[in-house]
Amino acid sequence: MYTIIDVETTGGSPKNDRITEIAIISFNGERIEESFSTLINPERNIPPFITKLTGISDYMLVNAPKFKEVSEKIFYLTANKIFVAHNASFDYNFVKEEFNRIGVKFDRKKICTVQKSRVLIPGKKSYSLGNICSDMNISIENRHRALGDANATVELFKIIMRNHANEFDKKLIFSI
Repeated sequence: MYTIIDVETTGGSPKNDRITEIAIISFNGERIEESFSTLINPERNIPPFITKLTGISDYMLVNAPKFKEVSEKIFYLTANKIFVAHNASFDYNFVKEEFNRIGVKFDRKKICTVQKSRVLIPGKKSYSLGNICSDMNISIENRHRALGDANATVELFKIIMRNHANEFDKKLIFSI
């Protein structure tokens, strides 16, 4: 079982910035079993360039839950599943740091679809989510929003699993 995850944040540093939106898609390797997405109040202002990129504004987050309020759901949805994301270290480190702030240990095995794509689909000019999805004819609705990017990552992950089944074993999954 996998959870494909995407987060939007107030910036690039898990130690200094916070999550503003999270999407988690439970995927059994063939189909989506559950999906969860929510805005998260980061308890700080969003820099204008982040609002311009994501469309998420301070106003949108006023009544959004704080991370602690949705942490139990996030922990439950990811328990005993592999954490999958495009640039997994970014998303994983933000989620892990948010749990750390509330005193909860968060430790999951992870797969990075950027790294998997570089190994299993070599020769691409760019492995950014937008570019690889364009190259693979995967549409992205609501780019730079958590659920839109997570749904696109699910489609990319399906292609990687289907087209590279022989290479896609546990040894390779966790070696990258």
